[in-house]
Amino acid sequence: MAEQKLPTRAEDFSEWYNQLVLKAELADYAPVRGCMIVRPYGWSLWENIQQALDKRFKATGHLNAAFPLLIPQSFIEKEQSHVAGFSPELAVVTIGGGEKLEEPLVIRPTSETIIGHAYAKWIQSYRDLPVLINQWNSVVRWELRTKLFLRTLEFFWQEGHTAHATLEEAEAETRQMLDIYTDFAVNEAAVPVIPGRKSASERFAGADQTYSIEAMMGDGKALQSGTSHNLGQNFAKAFGIRYLDREGVLQFCWTTSWGLSTRFIGAIIMVHGDDQGLILPPRLAPTQAVFVPIFKTDEEKAVVLDAARKASAALVAAGIRVRTDERDGVSPGFKFNDWEMRGVPLRIEIGPKDVAKGTVVLARRDKPGKEGKSFVPQEGLAAVVAKTLEEIQKALLDRARAFRDAHTREPKSFEEFQAAVETGFALAFWCGSADCEAKIKDKTKATMRCIPLEQEGGAGVCVLCGQPATDKGIFGRAY
Repeated sequence: MAEQKLPTRAEDFSEWYNQLVLKAELADYAPVRGCMIVRPYGWSLWENIQQALDKRFKATGHLNAAFPLLIPQSFIEKEQSHVAGFSPELAVVTIGGGEKLEEPLVIRPTSETIIGHAYAKWIQSYRDLPVLINQWNSVVRWELRTKLFLRTLEFFWQEGHTAHATLEEAEAETRQMLDIYTDFAVNEAAVPVIPGRKSASERFAGADQTYSIEAMMGDGKALQSGTSHNLGQNFAKAFGIRYLDREGVLQFCWTTSWGLSTRFIGAIIMVHGDDQGLILPPRLAPTQAVFVPIFKTDEEKAVVLDAARKASAALVAAGIRVRTDERDGVSPGFKFNDWEMRGVPLRIEIGPKDVAKGTVVLARRDKPGKEGKSFVPQEGLAAVVAKTLEEIQKALLDRARAFRDAHTREPKSFEEFQAAVETGFALAFWCGSADCEAKIKDKTKATMRCIPLEQEGGAGVCVLCGQPATDKGIFGRAY
């Protein structure tokens, strides 16, 4: 079994993260540099993320489909800004079946082009619109610097692709999906995010407008956690996606795309985790509660396991994801540490005295030591556990929001700005100039994360050049 000790987050946050992903058995390194194997525990977490998002997509009229992994290289080259943005990251197949291919095939870095080709065939009339499709798949981008979940050559995600009759409808779709990502992050993952608009230099290659949700990690750095793009008519013109309007006039469609990937698992780890390991939000945790039976003799074992199994069955019947740890040859202390490492929100301890009293001990993962422990009756346990899980969910969100707010400053000078991005976010007026944005990045290593949709209003001056500014941007160092 895995050695449990981790580096502390304070001494080496990056190595704490790397070791935690491996020791909690979320993922492992693959034989191909920069790729990852997602282990069953990590995949269970991803499945719960999928389900939470998928029900939201379907509730807003989106349907799932599947498009090919291989894309003709000529498709990628049709939209100029798209090919310029992705060319350095492409993986290209040139040989198939032992023969050199007439046209190289690109392993999809994203699917706008292949879907654009299909939409051009499927859409003829305004009656065919809107088209609202999502797919769950993996994509390949040849990253140079990789980190499990956060940045890998191949990663898993969903990518939504829609086509609309008007710019207004496309913009409404783009914003709706950003709202869905925000709702998911806050209410399912307990990750407080800032929804906002990207600067021109940070936009998706081929988009007219890009929106993102930005989260602060436990070391003060930013993580872009989901994006939604208004593609305008760029791909429609490149692929001939047109429709006859109500007046019989041929028009180009307006398209969108949006995606959230397995990097969100990295966000959950880095927002909530502590020096003992993961702390998973109950609504997404693969296992929400774990029974740890405690006994010394075979006679005690039989009695305790019987009580634990009955109590566990009652929790399962109430829809709670629960396990009973019946491993032999392993001490209760080891089991405690192991489940703490895996971030299970609630541990339920039961021994001979508890059986006799008709009680169990609840130990909350988010509150260490005695503070998180309570004795509760076995009768009505399912209701108590469900209530406790909701309390943990809220506590994690409150704690993450308090941390982000405490590490977000509104600098009045560039000196204050530089100090702010050393430890967190700077919320500062920016003139909108790409030149200022580039200089800020060069001087501080901080990037414009987004221009928050919620603005206080009023005017100010750019934190760097002093020119008039109307919008504040979130700046920070990022993963």
